[in-house]
Amino acid sequence: MSQLGGRCCPILGGGPAVNGPRRAEIHPQSRRQLAHFRSPRLWRAMASREPFKGKATQNQWEKLFLDCTRRYTSDLSIFGKTPVRFFCSISSSRVQDNRFVRHSSEGETELPSYTWPDNQRPRVCILGGGFGGLYTALRLESLVWPDDRKPQVLLVDQSDQFVFKPMLYELLSGEVDDWEIAPSFTDLLKNTSVQFVKDRVKFIRPLDHLNHIEMGELGRSCSGGLVHLESGIIIEYDWSLPQCSRLVLALGAEAKLDVVPGSAEYAFPFLTLEDARKVNSKLTTLERQRFGKDSPPIHVAIVGCGYSGVELAATISERLEDRGIIQAINVETTICPNAPPGNREAALRVLQSRKTQLFLGYFVSCIKEVSASEDSVGMTRIGEEMSIDAKNHRNKFILELQPAQRGLESQILEADIVLWTVGCKPVIPHLDPFDQSNTFPLNGRGQAETDETLRVRGHPRIFAIGDSAALRDSSGKLLPATAQVAFQQADFAGWNLWAAINDRPLLPFRFQKLGEMMTLGRNDAAISPSFIESLTLEGPLGHAEG
Repeated sequence: MSQLGGRCCPILGGGPAVNGPRRAEIHPQSRRQLAHFRSPRLWRAMASREPFKGKATQNQWEKLFLDCTRRYTSDLSIFGKTPVRFFCSISSSRVQDNRFVRHSSEGETELPSYTWPDNQRPRVCILGGGFGGLYTALRLESLVWPDDRKPQVLLVDQSDQFVFKPMLYELLSGEVDDWEIAPSFTDLLKNTSVQFVKDRVKFIRPLDHLNHIEMGELGRSCSGGLVHLESGIIIEYDWSLPQCSRLVLALGAEAKLDVVPGSAEYAFPFLTLEDARKVNSKLTTLERQRFGKDSPPIHVAIVGCGYSGVELAATISERLEDRGIIQAINVETTICPNAPPGNREAALRVLQSRKTQLFLGYFVSCIKEVSASEDSVGMTRIGEEMSIDAKNHRNKFILELQPAQRGLESQILEADIVLWTVGCKPVIPHLDPFDQSNTFPLNGRGQAETDETLRVRGHPRIFAIGDSAALRDSSGKLLPATAQVAFQQADFAGWNLWAAINDRPLLPFRFQKLGEMMTLGRNDAAISPSFIESLTLEGPLGHAEG
């Protein structure tokens, strides 16, 4: 398997840089450092979605995200109006460098703006600090630039921590602590020139859809556009040379809970570090309440049997053992329909061995809370009485299941906790509600349509990557929103930013699938490398190689 890791390294880390500019060289100060840079285990972490075992340190994270980039190179609401408090319309304009004013019926108000360190160098603003955003910033840092062309890079994220999301499951199993999978951006970027701002994006006002004549007629400066943050700060991501204006959209996705009645009120998503903390806290509370031998088992309902749902079911069933009953619901008649057959079969064997109840071919029509004050007799199945335990305990939830396939009957399940893993919606920033000339081409999922160089169509100075981007592979299939895709897109985005600023041709993105991995507990996993057909490593071997 070390050979597998070795083959992953140049593909994942190199990408377009094979024909790109010379990289900044690293001179390790010891053999141990050199061995770390060359470690296949470290690159398998990025390819297989699981970085470290044991106590990771901040230095390890810095090496993972910075040194390795140098070592290895090869409902849409964006058109909605923002509430206006004044009778007259409000608009903002630039009056001079780094100064903006708001015009309203109450007069002019000066708005705070981000001050770039150098007014004579290009500016790149990256919105979102996930895999795509962070690695794009580090990729830019690793490239060699002419003295007057190295851009000032600003990374904006609503959190002050980068979260390695593929390891959120291991918080539930107790294998890692928060700090091991969520280092701060300050620590990750402290040896770089990348600036970080913790804030939320309110809306953006791109101007790259206008040509120079139109901008001159409207009295606008030659700006690539503006980013308005929730704090009120305005970021102008351009300077006097229009070709150097760049914005990168990498805001990721958020849970889509408002799908069925009760899901937003009673279900826990599992997408962020805060989500994982809440789920872990709820499970811990239930374990303490059901500590005795005669205590009823903990019922956990998991909606969705994609990768996230299956990994959650495997992890929680291992944690609770005989004290819990895991009920996994999926509208498809199989689990992980898009996974390689070997991974899917391995995961199914693990779930069956842990007595996970699978409700395949069903969808949840609603979720209700059962309180002690309810006098009505509930149902566990149409025509059958609900257990006394559900009626006598608060915070019990009832899930009504409807068949999605013929030959199945309606079901009603009871649960102590409901986990929702179905559906995510991309986070695309709102556009300036007072600039009707602005539009973003979005697909049906709410992702920005991009060309093959990762630029948003109609906006040549805006790049979109990760969950924000709608990009298809050579067969026309939409690329999945995974860390592996975002990581490779960031590599190309970094190169294309370099090329655009230095008047070089941009490269089309080509995704190279390295395989897939599923974590199925403390000592179980399934790995299917793409370049070894029909091979699946599972069980303790798969976990060890991961």
